[in-house]
Amino acid sequence: MEENNEEKFAAESGGGGDSGSASGRGPVQAICVFCGSRPGNRPSFSAAALDLGKQLVERQINLVYGGGSGGLMGLVSKAVYDGGRHVLGVIPSALLPEEVSGETLGEVKVVRDMHERKSEMAKHADAFIALPGGYGTIEELLEIIAWAQLGIHNKPVGLLNVDGYYNSLLSLFDKGVEEGFIDTKARNIFVLADTAAELLNKLTEARLASEDDDADTAAGEEEEDQKGGAAAGVKRKRSQ
Repeated sequence: MEENNEEKFAAESGGGGDSGSASGRGPVQAICVFCGSRPGNRPSFSAAALDLGKQLVERQINLVYGGGSGGLMGLVSKAVYDGGRHVLGVIPSALLPEEVSGETLGEVKVVRDMHERKSEMAKHADAFIALPGGYGTIEELLEIIAWAQLGIHNKPVGLLNVDGYYNSLLSLFDKGVEEGFIDTKARNIFVLADTAAELLNKLTEARLASEDDDADTAAGEEEEDQKGGAAAGVKRKRSQ
């Protein structure tokens, strides 16, 4: 099931099959936010979620998220929705009673399971941000980073490290590099910031850099094709 969803996402999004900006080109129009269905113990977590929602509205960016209306999920989705931007919540049918409480805002897409949820969220987003959260948030973050490493998508990933929440995870990544399990280049496959404004700026820069890399790669492939065609022409001429 997991491999099928990865292949589906790669074909529809990473490979440019999906329409609009979510194909990996153009400005960031929609961001997928991974975050907790609880508010956490620090007021700074809720403040960061509200600030991120405000920043998305100011930059005219739509929201894709896990569909819950509680905790940080509810705060960021309400801020974006109240600001007039489109909100898409993707949630498995089994989690509806647990995660959706109170008023559900924006468009809600109900899917079969967690695997389809992640694939669908990723397909509709141009970039990804992780706010503080629990097991589910961390799992979503790590999978989208792994997909980037494998070339399943080329969309930028950002970590909003509110009050150093993810410092221990970052130390684990460094340990992975030290012990030879994570490539040094892969360690920097995502961007990191303490504030929403700084993180969004970095994600925009990363997306532009990715487009430049794609253009350079395409130009290089075209040049190689031309050289190959010319060489083939010379070979045919000599054989005549």
